[in-house]
Amino acid sequence: MISKAYIHEYGNQKLEREHEDVISILESRNIPFELFTDKKVSRNLLSLDNSTFIVGNHFVFSSIFKKYKIKVPSNCYPKSLQKYLHRNVRETTVRELALNFSEDIPSIFVKPRSRTKLFTGFTVASSLDVYRLVELPKNTELYIAPVVEWKSEYRVFVNNSKVVGIKKYSGEDLYTLDMTVVENAINDLENSEEKTQGYGIDFGILSTGETALVEWNDGYALGSYGLDKEIYTDLLLARWVEILNHMFPSEN
Repeated sequence: MISKAYIHEYGNQKLEREHEDVISILESRNIPFELFTDKKVSRNLLSLDNSTFIVGNHFVFSSIFKKYKIKVPSNCYPKSLQKYLHRNVRETTVRELALNFSEDIPSIFVKPRSRTKLFTGFTVASSLDVYRLVELPKNTELYIAPVVEWKSEYRVFVNNSKVVGIKKYSGEDLYTLDMTVVENAINDLENSEEKTQGYGIDFGILSTGETALVEWNDGYALGSYGLDKEIYTDLLLARWVEILNHMFPSEN
């Protein structure tokens, strides 16, 4: 039973819009909350127990997971969803990419693998693009994939195995998802060991007309793209309670 909450702020009560939505729901449910900054996280000043709800960004959660030795899924391309990619996504490192890159080969899309928010994914088309990665440790894990054309992209929100919302975040309204593909993908994930209680699974429509997986996102730090704030809060809560059960197993 959640009885209190910590909400991340960037200082001077500057909040993510989604976090403002969560606060409004917490207030309607008479759940007290306190704002906190990165400094409080880095100094281990958050007092957590199995009744505490945390709302924050990936930096916040990576620090908490490290402290409590909690492992959460870090693969945004789960094995159970590989067949929905419709493109060849491979793993590499900064070192391997720099050694093997040639301007004679087609452009590739690159994004971080383990630390998902280390940098925003981008297209590598020249040695200048590779240079953007040189300040990172050479063993930094990456995903690389062919560059594809997305006509539209959507986030499908799933809580307790059910689709609770769909929001378009890029592209044209003309292109809509093939929901049979979406439902089959969710069913495959739900019948695997990779599922979590709440998550966002992004799909897009390729220039070929196929509905393909963009990426999977865990539900503890998830952009809402304007999803109904109560539905959004419940999804975050459901995933966080699942994590709490691992953090404090003897108290649940």
